[in-house]
Amino acid sequence: MPSSVKNISISYDAINKGNTFTAGDFMSGRLILEVGKKTKIDYLLIKAKGKAWALWTERRGQVTVTHYDKEKIFTLKNYIIQEQNGDGSYVVVPGIHEYPFTFQMPQKNMPSSFKGSFGKIVYTLEAKLSRSMRAPSKAKAKFTFLSLAGPVHPNIPQLMEPQIGKKKEKMKVFTSGNVTMNIRTERMGYLQGEGLKVIAEIENNSSRSIVPKFCLYQKQSFFAQGRRVHTHNILKEAGEPVSVSTRQTVTKVLTIPHDVSPTILNCKVVHVEYRLKVYVDIPLAKDPEIKLPVVVLPADFTFGRMVQTWPPS
Repeated sequence: MPSSVKNISISYDAINKGNTFTAGDFMSGRLILEVGKKTKIDYLLIKAKGKAWALWTERRGQVTVTHYDKEKIFTLKNYIIQEQNGDGSYVVVPGIHEYPFTFQMPQKNMPSSFKGSFGKIVYTLEAKLSRSMRAPSKAKAKFTFLSLAGPVHPNIPQLMEPQIGKKKEKMKVFTSGNVTMNIRTERMGYLQGEGLKVIAEIENNSSRSIVPKFCLYQKQSFFAQGRRVHTHNILKEAGEPVSVSTRQTVTKVLTIPHDVSPTILNCKVVHVEYRLKVYVDIPLAKDPEIKLPVVVLPADFTFGRMVQTWPPS
């Protein structure tokens, strides 16, 4: 006998070009239910949920240890049908039924959506249709949440301050002399799609020509009865060679990709951070390097809005 419930699905309306939602936004949509015959329903509900988790395994001798932890960010429920008849059920006639719904995203500091190597931050709409003596019918739709108001760094004023690094490295083995690097960026916080300007003053007192290199990399940290870290390069570019006995200022602008995740520090189990690494490539010698912190902010973020929400509640 064919099932009386032929289809259950969820759709929602975009409110901007990026199809993203942030704290306080209203989300409207429709829960669509198709039944082939009269059907008794105990309840039909839709939830908006946010959750995060971290998961990985590691070998300890002959034993495999699983690390897992989760964080419940929020849950909102909307009962569309619930025990309206005296017998505790509601009859739906054959056909396609659309039930409108509206949720308002909580006005609180929540992390942006993210999918990492050993964990995720996920926001979903979930529908559930319950019938007596039957397995429930379910549907799910993901949506993207973008944190605009909540602070992404514990020291907000520092986001607008210049970042400076200095290093002097003495060459060994096949190269003699030393190399001095002074690195400066205009600030710590940058928008998605914005240019990160790096000024590098390099003094080459070694016996070889050197090449400065610039790398922006992402650091993912996952927390579950321990910590697991994954890093990968976002951008990597080289500057012009610096000759022997030369002091040279090299300027490089790295354009942060529009599609990289914003920095995430407001989640218990998943962190996303960025670093700028500037180093010089010296053949047959240790490469001196300097690392500076970079905070990536959503493209439509405004610094003033973040300051208004500081300190966090």
